[in-house]
Amino acid sequence: MLTNKVVIITGGSSGIGKALAFELGKERCKLIITGRNIDKLEQTSHELSTQGIVNHYIVADSSLEYDNKRIVAEAIYHYGTIDIVINNAGITMRSMFEDANIDATIRKVMDINFFGTAYLTQAALPYIKKAKGTIVGVSSIAGFRGLPVRSGYSASKFAVNGFLEAIRTELLNTGVNVLTACPGFTSSNIRFAAIDAQGEISQETVRDEKKMMSSEECAMHIVKAIKKRKRSIILTNEGKLTVWLNKWFPRLVDKLVFTTLSKEKNSPLKQTSEIH
Repeated sequence: MLTNKVVIITGGSSGIGKALAFELGKERCKLIITGRNIDKLEQTSHELSTQGIVNHYIVADSSLEYDNKRIVAEAIYHYGTIDIVINNAGITMRSMFEDANIDATIRKVMDINFFGTAYLTQAALPYIKKAKGTIVGVSSIAGFRGLPVRSGYSASKFAVNGFLEAIRTELLNTGVNVLTACPGFTSSNIRFAAIDAQGEISQETVRDEKKMMSSEECAMHIVKAIKKRKRSIILTNEGKLTVWLNKWFPRLVDKLVFTTLSKEKNSPLKQTSEIH
């Protein structure tokens, strides 16, 4: 079904994005991968090429409108069409809201996670409509349930979910499919790249990555959903349970989420627990 389809993957040089590139490569898709780190992009592109996967990489910042328009222009130049856009690029934050420099943290997260998705989707939309293709937003369980110490990340993913739902309805009679993919905690690069209260990268994870769904398994589920033209998927049993419980027992989930995330390494929630 996906042979020779042209796919743009933002944040395609690591984590879920890189895993998606290899998974879609197995389907003989033609890929455009983007990211801000040229070394990682070159390495990923080389790895893809050694497996016979047709690809082209573009150094681009997802938060910039011009860069997103350039991604689309280069995709059309190289391949002549765009069938699938996967809005995967994203960052997270780790800080209590009261301590956060809003411009350095929440605005930065929103620029990449939400506005990056909006910019690329709009730029690619004429070609996606022509191809009756697919728009994918890699969102999160945090788009259904706000997570403490990640207020900006949760806000961005709620925005992504609402945006995708709105344009799915706008595009209802066009043949375009809009997929909202919501992983739970997945072993990827995102926590190592989390920013602190002042917008500085932490370069460490506060969770046990070995106990999480792998990026490769997550990518397999997303590609299956693309092939079946699903409207949404929620991954991991923990993620599905969280969304269900939050809908029917929100007060209980407040306490459960607080208790769970307060156990993270160096969690500032521990201090509030001790105070009260």
